[in-house]
Amino acid sequence: QLVENKAGEKMTPEQLIWLYSIMLSATVVKLALYIYCRSSGNSIVQAYAKDHYFDVVTNVVGLVAAVLGDKFFWWIDPVGAVLLAVYTIVNWSGTVYENAVTLVGQCAPSDMLQKLTYLAMKHDPRVRRVDTVRAYSFGALYFVEVDIELSEDMRLGEAHSIGESLQDKIEKLPEVERAFVHVDFESTHKPEHRVRSRLPSTEP
Repeated sequence: QLVENKAGEKMTPEQLIWLYSIMLSATVVKLALYIYCRSSGNSIVQAYAKDHYFDVVTNVVGLVAAVLGDKFFWWIDPVGAVLLAVYTIVNWSGTVYENAVTLVGQCAPSDMLQKLTYLAMKHDPRVRRVDTVRAYSFGALYFVEVDIELSEDMRLGEAHSIGESLQDKIEKLPEVERAFVHVDFESTHKPEHRVRSRLPSTEP
């Protein structure tokens, strides 16, 4: 049609009724979901709200372009489709850019690390030292790793109880997805995990 500059067939009244019914009902549902999700303080639910809002915009623009293209000029419909494609690319490219850092394990801000360090130090008077505190993003929340130093003469059950209770306390924080607590009797050793400087070879 675009090459030949020839308009297609007009929609029948029955087709228009189906078009209005489907598009308007879907738009109303999406609008209701957008209003509901927008009121949430959870960042994941907020992402759903943005998705529902995007669907409302595309449904309305698509419906208007289809109706105008059928009633007046046939090229309005494909132009509307192109505009929606551009809007989709721009909109979701921005979303990907905003959330990319949270998907690759970004280190938590210093105030979060200070909060975790203070929590570990004040957790139990038998904690001699907090050796290491790490926190990195896992989606909207954080994975936390804490190394604490206890007495070398402490019984295993007692040390395990301190570590487990600290883990439970950290995981109750709203910013934390999962916590791992490592218990040791000194803090002068080398790091337990070796960081690879290169990827392992895949050659046989």
